[in-house]
Amino acid sequence: KRNLTQAREQAKVYRQLLDEGIDPISHRQEIRHRNLAAQAQRRTFEQCAHEYHALHASGWKNRKHANQWLNTLTAYAFPIFGAKDVSDITKADVLRALEPIWTTKPETASRLRQRIRAVLDWAAARDYRTGHDPHLWDQISRSLPKTKDIKKVQHFAACPYLGMYAALQSIRNSNAGDTVKRAIEFTVLTATRSGEVRGATWPEIDFENRRWIIPAARMKAGREHRIPLSPRAIEILEAQRANSSDLVFASERNKPYSDMTFTMLLRRLGHEFTIHGFRSSFRDWAAEQTAFPREVCEAALAHSSGDATEAAYFRSDLFEKRRLLMEAWATHCATEKPVAQVVAIGAAR
Repeated sequence: KRNLTQAREQAKVYRQLLDEGIDPISHRQEIRHRNLAAQAQRRTFEQCAHEYHALHASGWKNRKHANQWLNTLTAYAFPIFGAKDVSDITKADVLRALEPIWTTKPETASRLRQRIRAVLDWAAARDYRTGHDPHLWDQISRSLPKTKDIKKVQHFAACPYLGMYAALQSIRNSNAGDTVKRAIEFTVLTATRSGEVRGATWPEIDFENRRWIIPAARMKAGREHRIPLSPRAIEILEAQRANSSDLVFASERNKPYSDMTFTMLLRRLGHEFTIHGFRSSFRDWAAEQTAFPREVCEAALAHSSGDATEAAYFRSDLFEKRRLLMEAWATHCATEKPVAQVVAIGAAR
């Protein structure tokens, strides 16, 4: 009886279609094609995240960052709504991922929100996500505490600038390999980041003009950075020229050292400060012990102006003025201070 009733209802529908000038068979085929197309468009959030990652990974600065991007979603988002159709993900789903770490891991939570948003917006642009609410992110922002109210800045412990000579002497006198000791001193003298030194290659070194040119691809800010080299920095490079590697400071395996190699040496020597903290040592010294303008000191650290208008007009990297600054810094690091003057001056900014 039920089959007969269904057949009558179906026949009624077909007659209505015929009355409207529509071929029932073509109509049924069209509906089937639509369903198949809709099925082909369906994606879970996890599938969208992997597609997005594959498309954009080549644009990230390095493989580590590309891996971190996906690892954050794997750890915090996928367990909650990774298997869910991307069209069905709601504000409640996103908040369930963010809230557990919003106050305990604010920086990670902020990155997680950015990455979830990137995937959902991309899915909407690809028509994988339907009914996308453009006000979703405003509502999520309003429902969570402001990160500036809960985020605490972590500072890198810095060596007091009056203790630079003693710190470098302890490194030189250690039983570490010569390349490691030279790399750390070169990092100090150039006020650069450890990764920039560990990845330095010989083509970047211009001995004739006594400068080191780090390409934009290896800089945190994505801009080429020219560094004037002091006489002592040149001496260190000359000592390394006997190495056959393309890397200036290559490990025994002909690969870049890990940052942990430098950190563990400082720990074995009993130092609490970090390699990165030497940049703050340099900045404190420049501010408190020299008359070099702030712009020169900031340029030495490859910091850009915080003012957009100023940055647009002020494009010089103050290279020759920075040469004088870096030579003065090298002299300071090579000058022994009376013990009474070597006092702690606080952690890095």
